[in-house]
Amino acid sequence: MNVLWIMADQLRWDYLSCYGATHMDTPNIDRLAQKGVRFDRAYVQSPICGPSRMSFYTGRYVRSHGSTWNGFPLRVGEPTLGDHLREIDVKCALVGKTHMRADEDGMKRLGIEPEGTIGALVSQCGFEVYVRDDGTNATHYAHRNGEDYDAYLRSHGMDGDNPWEEWANSAIDADGTLKTGWLLENAPLPARVPKEHSETSWLTTRGIEFMESQGDQPWLCHLSYIKPHWPYLAPAPYNDMYSAKDVPPVNRAEGEHTHPLMQTWANTRICKSFARDNVRDVVAPVYMGLIKELDDQMGRLFDYLESSGRMADTMVVFCSDHGDNMGDHALGEKDLFFDCSARVPMIVYDPRDAADATRGTSTDKLMEGIDLVPTFVDFLGGAQKPHVYEGRSLQPLLHGQPTNWRDHCISEYDYATRDARRAVGVAQEDARMVMVFDGRWKYIHVEKMRPLLFDLETDPNELRDLGGDPQHSAQIDRLAALHFEWARQHHTRITQPPEVIEQMTTGGEPPGIIIAYWDREETEAAGVPLPPHIKD
Repeated sequence: MNVLWIMADQLRWDYLSCYGATHMDTPNIDRLAQKGVRFDRAYVQSPICGPSRMSFYTGRYVRSHGSTWNGFPLRVGEPTLGDHLREIDVKCALVGKTHMRADEDGMKRLGIEPEGTIGALVSQCGFEVYVRDDGTNATHYAHRNGEDYDAYLRSHGMDGDNPWEEWANSAIDADGTLKTGWLLENAPLPARVPKEHSETSWLTTRGIEFMESQGDQPWLCHLSYIKPHWPYLAPAPYNDMYSAKDVPPVNRAEGEHTHPLMQTWANTRICKSFARDNVRDVVAPVYMGLIKELDDQMGRLFDYLESSGRMADTMVVFCSDHGDNMGDHALGEKDLFFDCSARVPMIVYDPRDAADATRGTSTDKLMEGIDLVPTFVDFLGGAQKPHVYEGRSLQPLLHGQPTNWRDHCISEYDYATRDARRAVGVAQEDARMVMVFDGRWKYIHVEKMRPLLFDLETDPNELRDLGGDPQHSAQIDRLAALHFEWARQHHTRITQPPEVIEQMTTGGEPPGIIIAYWDREETEAAGVPLPPHIKD
């Protein structure tokens, strides 16, 4: 058995037709949903790339793995999916993006060479790298993590100091002027790169090449796409496939932000930009085009899986690492816990006969991103490690088995690096938010401030913050208690599995350790032998 784990970056759940979108059609992603289970209430562990992905890759909450923001290294020694799979002789490979930054200081302290076998795995979040492409030219990383794609573009005549920047994320306007995709006004222009050479197409090809190259060893391939993440620039014909009239109505209300942090947040540059209708009318159609391009490539990918027979032996998962606010709630980018950002698409196809009863169904069970690690280990024949990863295997839900499932889910957000933190006068160590969602009530703990509260039954668009309303104090107290209960749980006791602790409890003190016995008669009655060289 194998696993193909597909992740898109910054893809909203409600922009897929299998999730009810009517403003665009995604028939190929829908095609996967018809073969598997669609999870309608899947939430990430943080609504921002880096910490969300580190939770996906470790199966652990952000508070547990400690990589709370983009570019914050995942510390050496943090167990990953790749570590668990190698124990059962399963290859764990990467094709695409991880947003991982290695703990170089920790590796140096422990004498781990980054170029060595162990160092390479630690540096890549436990993945064996077939292709890494983080889709960025950011300078705070040691290198761009996209050199393979640069080389590919050059091999097809698209040269330059930075082909990713100059071809995949630049355009030529009607006057022949080079325009950058970083500026939102240029979004409607077609990217210079032809669609057959775009990052989305190239990563699909590399994913297929990986699968074709595998022998008998079981594998997991993490095929991780950059788009529809910004820069919002698409190759023709996807750049002008949609227009402003195709974009769904914006979800916001005048005066909806009554919380001081939210008021400050909405006043930041990114949010003020995306709150402008002229910006959303230009960017959202291109965002839709990038999703359509992704869906077309899913068609090519799924055709390969079917024609090669891989659909018979491969679990296929499709998800995203978070959504995109796209002007909803007068917010831009991702961040925060509104459903447009923290809720994600999640489709799981299990090829085993035991999953036949649930094919083409959906579930409103609360799922967390950390559930994928135990699901993959379970599917590939490994033992569960509840003392290490904090998610739960989805197998009972995939096989239609009765199970005592969770009644709430958790997501976290560290906003210490955001402008709003200083504007409201919060110290960086207190810039922490935690969401507790029980399927109806969404409670958000804001350290040093009052909480936010939304009732998604009466307010599914999340436009009325009830956190300051005394009439809802009972709900706030109940959900705050759930937050406190979660915070008290073990999250660092990962070196001793439960069965060992049970054995220690049964066995009592280690041999030779004799505590609080009065005399030999008591030790003999308790079955605790004294060492032979010890006299009464």
